[in-house]
Amino acid sequence: MLMHSIDTVKTRQQGDPHIPPKYTSLSSSYLKIFRQEGIRRGLYSGVTPAFLGSFPGTIIFFGSYEYSKRHLIDAGLHHSLAYLAGGMISKDKSGFSLAVLTNLGFLADLAASVVYVPSEVLKTRLQLQGRYNNPFFNSGYNYRSTLDATRTIIKLEGISALFYGYKATIFRDLPFSALQFAFYEQEQRWAKQWVGGKDIGLGLEILTATSAGGLAGVITCPLDVVKTRIQTQLNPPEGDTNRATTIASTTSPSKAMPTAYAVEPIQVPHQKRPISTSSPTTTIPKAGSVTLDTSSVFTGLKIVYKTEGLAGCFRGVGPRFVWTSVQSGTMLVLYQVLLRQLEAYPLVSSNGRSAI
Repeated sequence: MLMHSIDTVKTRQQGDPHIPPKYTSLSSSYLKIFRQEGIRRGLYSGVTPAFLGSFPGTIIFFGSYEYSKRHLIDAGLHHSLAYLAGGMISKDKSGFSLAVLTNLGFLADLAASVVYVPSEVLKTRLQLQGRYNNPFFNSGYNYRSTLDATRTIIKLEGISALFYGYKATIFRDLPFSALQFAFYEQEQRWAKQWVGGKDIGLGLEILTATSAGGLAGVITCPLDVVKTRIQTQLNPPEGDTNRATTIASTTSPSKAMPTAYAVEPIQVPHQKRPISTSSPTTTIPKAGSVTLDTSSVFTGLKIVYKTEGLAGCFRGVGPRFVWTSVQSGTMLVLYQVLLRQLEAYPLVSSNGRSAI
């Protein structure tokens, strides 16, 4: 929750549809949002769905990671591959791996994703919108609250809209988790070899954790860009031209909806909210000339690269690096502290009896 404001800046940078982009560097974007929109409705917009969706995924993730890792090592898999596979298996939802199928955390992880992905859609849209009736930034929608956002999305775009970017979220989280834990376990081994013992100290614990998370965050930034843009698109249900017309009329300036919502009406039948198209050349395309008209991760990456170049693929990389570094540092250090406490005070004794 402490780093949510940094995540908001990242979302604004990645999903900004304006040309030229209104949000550039981390510091200037942070100050601009703070001065114009404040803390609760600006920097911390979308914090409620983020809070509600974070706990199930985190708890299940660590449970399945540790379970998978230990069983793979016991089965004779090399430690490095086990760490990598453990990170991948704990997030994998495809069901093709035997290890996943035998992992009791797999079904729970699927159940958690039903909560986590909708919370991500709500979070990113509220972060991109900012305050209600925002006069400083036009995101293409205008929700009063998390509940209003949920109702409006279901009414105008269908309940499936709450699961936009489901595949993109998996494509982002799976390699991020795998890389994060692979880097972390390797750095932990290097640190233990350097100090010549198992206890590497708090300083190296923090360094290995933050660097592992930050590096994994940078590498997977293009996937995060695509996920953000897919989830913040406005999409009428496929084939529902009446629903699309309803969206357009609802967001028309002639209706009672606020003008901040009505600047960019939805076209029929499948007009998406324009992605930012900061061109790698000296020619800046007209606003709305390029849209991310796909739910495919790979097609989305191609569109972003062709229209914005490599810089577009790494939009928001600064805030993402800071956010993933601090998040991973806090999470992994606390995780190690908890493991050491459980080893020192086991819940089950060596003879199989409860230690409590």
